[in-house]
Amino acid sequence: MILQFFLRRLLFAIPMMFGISLVLFLLYNIVQVDPLVMIVGERAMDNPEIVAAAVQKWGLDRPVWEQYLTYAGNMLHGDFGSSFLTKRPVLEDLQLFLPATLELALSSLVFAIAIGIPLGVIAGVRAGGLIDRAAWGLSLLNASLPPFWTGLIFLTIFYYFLGIAPGPGRLDPRMAFPPRVTGLVTLDAAFAGDWAAFANALHHLMLPTLILGGFTLALVLRVVRASMIEEMRREYVRTARSKGLPPRAVVVHALRNTLIPLVTLLGLAFAGLLSGAVMTETVFDWPGLGTYLVRAAANLDYPAIQGGTLLIALIYIVTNLIVDFLYGVLDPRVRLA
Repeated sequence: MILQFFLRRLLFAIPMMFGISLVLFLLYNIVQVDPLVMIVGERAMDNPEIVAAAVQKWGLDRPVWEQYLTYAGNMLHGDFGSSFLTKRPVLEDLQLFLPATLELALSSLVFAIAIGIPLGVIAGVRAGGLIDRAAWGLSLLNASLPPFWTGLIFLTIFYYFLGIAPGPGRLDPRMAFPPRVTGLVTLDAAFAGDWAAFANALHHLMLPTLILGGFTLALVLRVVRASMIEEMRREYVRTARSKGLPPRAVVVHALRNTLIPLVTLLGLAFAGLLSGAVMTETVFDWPGLGTYLVRAAANLDYPAIQGGTLLIALIYIVTNLIVDFLYGVLDPRVRLA
């Protein structure tokens, strides 16, 4: 039954991915900017032979529908073209830049879960109390401040004035990167036994994690708080209390019933962290997917923009599939509907 539920969701995801690729391709053709300028350069635009060779190589002389079919066929084989800017295959670039964003997103999610869930539980159980009001104010503040502004403020205070936080980047300039295994510097340093690089990488993760994870922390706190308030008013909680069940056991039992909305939130939040780290990565000079896409957009690097956007769309689709699957496991009513 669960397998059929998952397969149905997977079948819905396939046409969605092709629809996104079609929209991206149409937008690429609607924008009135000549890609030949980026392909051959402004100086070579006056050379007819170079321009003709580039047009033939990139298939710009073919009908639009034929260009899309070629593009979709290449995409199925994992070929997203070559970047105009880096001159490397886009897939190779994505494999190079994605791990930095993944490391930052995972650390931000762990931070949001570790702080948001306990605070949300306490705020929900003691609704209206001092901790509840303080937590609500903290969540509102985190959700309201733009990450690029708080990032610049934090860098100015903790790095420039106080000197207790490291500067931008994933490691100090004089520290060598560990041998690349996963692309996540903390894991690669741990695998290599380079604990100095491991500690330095964690130190560099501190500020961007705090900035990027702040918004997710606010969402987790509010969802857990609202769910706990609702659960603590239910009949089964009053029954458990009347039977003499310890307060901690009652809270743990109520917390289990908040898993469904929390799983949905965390899944979407993780996908959002991967795709929404653009401003945070730019402020902290973090060489991730966001920085790559910003540079691609600034230089009209269409293959890189399309490849990166499709990767973000794929992340959202896969995350939704996982969330739907977990939703079906946690609540049988969903998969039987």
